Amino acid sequence: MPDLHDHVGRIYEEVARRNPGETEFHQAVHEVLQSLGPILSKHPEYVDSAVIHRLCEPERQIIFRVPWVDDSGSVQINRGFRVEFNSALGPFKGGLRFHPSVYLGIVKFLGFEQIFKNSLTGMPIGGAKGGADFDPKGRSDGEVMRFCQSFMTELYRHIGEYTDVPAGDIGVGTREIGYLFGQYKRITNRYESGTLTGKGLSWGGSQVRTEATGYGTVFFIDEILKARGQSFDGKQVIVSGSGNVAIYAIEKVHQLGGSVIACSDSSGYVVDEKGIDLELLKDIKETQRGRIADYAQLRGGQARFVDTGRVWDVPCDIAVPCATQNELDGDDATQLVRSGCLIVAEGANMPCTQEAVKVFATSGVTFAPGKAANAGGVATSALEMQQNASRDSWTFDETETRLAEIMSRIHERCLTTADQYDQPGDYVAGANIAGFIQVADAMLAQGVI
Repeated sequence: MPDLHDHVGRIYEEVARRNPGETEFHQAVHEVLQSLGPILSKHPEYVDSAVIHRLCEPERQIIFRVPWVDDSGSVQINRGFRVEFNSALGPFKGGLRFHPSVYLGIVKFLGFEQIFKNSLTGMPIGGAKGGADFDPKGRSDGEVMRFCQSFMTELYRHIGEYTDVPAGDIGVGTREIGYLFGQYKRITNRYESGTLTGKGLSWGGSQVRTEATGYGTVFFIDEILKARGQSFDGKQVIVSGSGNVAIYAIEKVHQLGGSVIACSDSSGYVVDEKGIDLELLKDIKETQRGRIADYAQLRGGQARFVDTGRVWDVPCDIAVPCATQNELDGDDATQLVRSGCLIVAEGANMPCTQEAVKVFATSGVTFAPGKAANAGGVATSALEMQQNASRDSWTFDETETRLAEIMSRIHERCLTTADQYDQPGDYVAGANIAGFIQVADAMLAQGVI
């Protein structure tokens, strides 16, 4: 057998060479590959069958033009993407992101992460991701509708409940899913509700889907605390972001007895030592579509808005980055360590840089990677698919109970796997190895595809 360190290193070099300029994708691949050495020494068949090479190459990459007409009558052109990465465990599954930063490297990083995240849920779903460099902010409902209709006019050829099931992500909520589904139904003349998830409750959506990623992340943190014989009681928490994931992470922390004392948006962050007023935050962000600075103004003297520095400067017991990729760097991690932070759990996808993760590892801070900690969103999407397939609808409490059980199982798989491979307590290694083994074994069983 070849030297395993050299073998993995050559795979990474090949990925970087074949995918130039896609830095986020390179980062995601490197983070997984550095965990796989112990597996390959026990399972040489993974090397012989080139499973890792195959995992790093998407099954299909689709890039397409999205022309649409704005309210002034001008024609606009955006670029759409769908990367169907791996279907060994089931139909491709992963969200759509509408944001100006979207390009092929972002979509591939998200799709690669999705393979392992979906595997960890234990649900029969493969990994994919998609989106467009379209920004829905500031656009009218009519403009968003026309963009979504044009986007789906191409995407419909590649999706289906047994093929590829998109969901929402940044910039794609229930409104956008509705427009996308309406166009899919119009083109195909079929009401295939299982083709898209994140739908409205009145037409095939699932309870808890809106809350799922934030709730799931906090359920995972709760499992970490339980494993230590602790709870959220008395814990001070900071959350980056103030969008969907952040809001419902805050809600669940408060329900479990903790206190979120800071959150942020792109303009700065707010500190509220008595705990974030969730209803006020929801009103500002979900109803008024305002800025986090408005929270401090409306909350009064007990809250303060800071437009310099970083939210990670606020001392805390637990930090939950919920905004976007690479938002928490090595300096931020060092500051969190100095302030006594005990746990960092990723609510967003890869929000911590590799330097930050190294700081946590060397400082004894428990770090939960996004592929494990924020898997609640896709898990609940899979529960939505189940309900659509059976023409059933579950209650909020029933769905939340299932979500909590899934997150508990993911936590147990991470810890157990880390122990099996002599890396006790390492959630990164546990998540990567557990997710990889299930996909790799399925790929071996299905031959070279």
